[in-house]
Amino acid sequence: MRKLLFPFLLLLLLVSCGTNPKKANSYLHEDDVKFAADVSFLPILQELSQLYGLRKPESVMLPLYCSEDSAIRLLLADSVRMAISTRPLNDNEKAIVGQHNLPLLQSKIAYDAFALIVNKENPDTVINVNELRKIVQGKITRWEQLEMGSKKGELSLVFDASGSSTVRYMKDSLNNGKDLKGNIFAQGSNLKVIQTIKDNPNAIGVVSTDWLRVHQGDTTTLQNFYDLDVRVMLVGKVGKAKADWQRPYQYYIATGEYPLVRSVWEILTDPRTRSTIRSFFFFLKENDGQRVINSSSQLLTRNQVQIKEVVIKN
Repeated sequence: MRKLLFPFLLLLLLVSCGTNPKKANSYLHEDDVKFAADVSFLPILQELSQLYGLRKPESVMLPLYCSEDSAIRLLLADSVRMAISTRPLNDNEKAIVGQHNLPLLQSKIAYDAFALIVNKENPDTVINVNELRKIVQGKITRWEQLEMGSKKGELSLVFDASGSSTVRYMKDSLNNGKDLKGNIFAQGSNLKVIQTIKDNPNAIGVVSTDWLRVHQGDTTTLQNFYDLDVRVMLVGKVGKAKADWQRPYQYYIATGEYPLVRSVWEILTDPRTRSTIRSFFFFLKENDGQRVINSSSQLLTRNQVQIKEVVIKN
């Protein structure tokens, strides 16, 4: 009996010594879904993350919501292997990823619209893009300078934070890449922008439209923007034609009639072919994730949509 027992115990000892604890710990992290995302998209990404977590119970969702600038920097430092932003990487950033010997996958997943919001007591709810451009250039600083304005007094524009995708959009798309001027103030977050507009009848707020939901999954609010504590402005491309003024509904994003629109991108640098984070990347860009984006947010999916005009007869 002793002769049989000793070789068996020795075999167990050899097997346990041959186990690589580091490799075992590494395996435990295979199901981590750690990503950095532009905080503009926190509402819909929370829903997408929760749904994915329910479908893949082994996954560990570890989102980090921050400015777009921070999300890109974390990705380039290899602190995260996935980022959600409003732009793909440029050539210099791609070269940095290459220096880490990491693969690069980039995909557009949606289109997002900015909403311009004002206090509920403010009678002026229409503005065109050229006027918004003059505001960020410091050329319009008072309400009476607006073409369709009836209000008087100093006008200010408030946004989330420096380094955000909102600021980059205003600089690149409205001010030829130059710094913003005039009565323009950072509030720190989209929620603080909304609160500032509730408190200040002289300000215009710039927020990602999806932040105007009253509750998570509340698509009714997004469909009509009623029952909000703020008013959503009509934005026109040019001129005074009534048909030119629209609010940021999905329909007008799809038709191109609403002008303040940007793309939403996901960027992956994970080298593993079967990791959970890679699966999440494809979940966001393919049917299941796209359906959630389309039905639970004001973002427009990157997949082709069919537009139908419905006539309701009384």
